[in-house]
Amino acid sequence: MFIALSPLVSLIAGILILLFPRLLNFIVAVHLIIVGVLGLTHH
Repeated sequence: MFIALSPLVSLIAGILILLFPRLLNFIVAVHLIIVGVLGLTHH
């Protein structure tokens, strides 16, 4: 489930960045936080 989640999130983020370039920093920050939290909770 989590393996398929990452490409989906990346795809959605890429589309949003193309539509709203100003969201790039926000999306990158949220993505890094989510990946970090998931990484810490799945040890």
